[in-house]
Amino acid sequence: MTEINNSIKRGPMVAVMLIGAFVGLLNETLLATALPAIMNDFGILENKVQWLTTAFLLTNGVMIPISAFLIEKFTTRKLFITALTVFALGTFIASLSHSFELLLTARIIQATGSGIMLPLMMTVMLAVFPIEKRGAAMGMAGIVIAFAPAIGPTLSGWLLEYFSWRSLFYVVLPIVLLAILFAVIFVKNVTNLTYPKIDILSILLSSFGFGGLLYGFSSIGGHGAEAGSLSTSGIIIIASGAIILTVFILRQLKMKKPMLEFRVFKFPIFSLALVVNMIILMALIGAETLLPLYMQNTRGFSPLESGLMLLPGAIIMGIMSPITGMLFDRLGAKWLAVTGLGIVSITTLLFTNLAMDTAYSFLVVIYAVRMFGLSLAMMPVMTAGLNQLPQEWYPHGTAMANTMQQVSASIGTAILITVMTSTARAYQPVASNLTGLSEKEATLEVANQAMISGYNKAFIFATVLSFLGLALSFFLTTKKTDKATSNQVVS
Repeated sequence: MTEINNSIKRGPMVAVMLIGAFVGLLNETLLATALPAIMNDFGILENKVQWLTTAFLLTNGVMIPISAFLIEKFTTRKLFITALTVFALGTFIASLSHSFELLLTARIIQATGSGIMLPLMMTVMLAVFPIEKRGAAMGMAGIVIAFAPAIGPTLSGWLLEYFSWRSLFYVVLPIVLLAILFAVIFVKNVTNLTYPKIDILSILLSSFGFGGLLYGFSSIGGHGAEAGSLSTSGIIIIASGAIILTVFILRQLKMKKPMLEFRVFKFPIFSLALVVNMIILMALIGAETLLPLYMQNTRGFSPLESGLMLLPGAIIMGIMSPITGMLFDRLGAKWLAVTGLGIVSITTLLFTNLAMDTAYSFLVVIYAVRMFGLSLAMMPVMTAGLNQLPQEWYPHGTAMANTMQQVSASIGTAILITVMTSTARAYQPVASNLTGLSEKEATLEVANQAMISGYNKAFIFATVLSFLGLALSFFLTTKKTDKATSNQVVS
């Protein structure tokens, strides 16, 4: 890794990069509660408006694997400022959009910048912090990764109570512009430049491979009328993405300087940590997807009430992330992960018995405890895995970790939505539960009970996933094994 100038102040630099990554990840979920208002403004249906979220996630997922190449091609400062500027441009266009097509284009521009910022931030943290301090540093990154998407529905729900959906972009734009200003002042060049040649074929294979997988699973896990249906087109897209991705991997393994280094998987602890972290992300995204649907579609709560239910858990995750990071520096990842995933498994099991009269306070408390468990496991596991890699592979390790997070989030959402909807369709009502009800009341009761059955089955699947992650976490190392040194930087 390039020698880091001792005059660089890593504190302000990392803070600016955290802000950039925060607003990028915030925008993944910020529009979730605004989609009905956008549908009304542009006169469109659910299957079309969902592209505002799907296209953002797709573009993000395509840019992340390319980020390893960009980090080795361009300086830290130039790349981060460019990514922020592209994101700001997309946000500005979105705030003025007078048509759905323009708004969709703006979201794609936003995601082009956003997809670079998170892996770049994590690569910089690995570069500027010595291994014995990385836990605390990555704990700060954990605030961004977990808190930003979690706070999105709450923030948007509150803003939409008083303002139009455009306010979501008005709020973000000044923050991004300030981040650009501070980046010009504080961000310095700390990454190692190898100036790899542009391999157009690798970029195309990566884009279509990862993009195909993400789109295929996202379409299966969508919220429209065909949500959860294993359509022929969806299966073909997933299979095509997998084939293209296989060709991409084989090409990378034959290249002297690959765009994305798949040899990171020869480190067993990195591979194990990545699998555990993918399971953690599925557990996180699963609850954040299913609970708002259960509350709004089945229980009749408002978007703001649904967002407020998630808020205490998001706050706990934000508070605990830096604390967990410091604990990791002292204890390592294994027992933090075991404890955290034990909590996640038990709390997920408690969500398998939802009903029409489940108390709001129960949902708030169990979700908050569940997020506490996730905070103990998520960043320690990822940091433990990345610590196993040689320094020159940090950009590839962070790109791989973030790409797999995107893929696991899409796959997890698709599977859980599929389980929920297929269970609901196959539901057989108990005749005794409908005694004394009118035909209209009986129809509504059957529909509600079918959906409740679907949510509970989906959480049973999530519980199995959580226990699998718990079992695998016992194989993580107790202490950090890589004692690589890092140049000191003034904080």
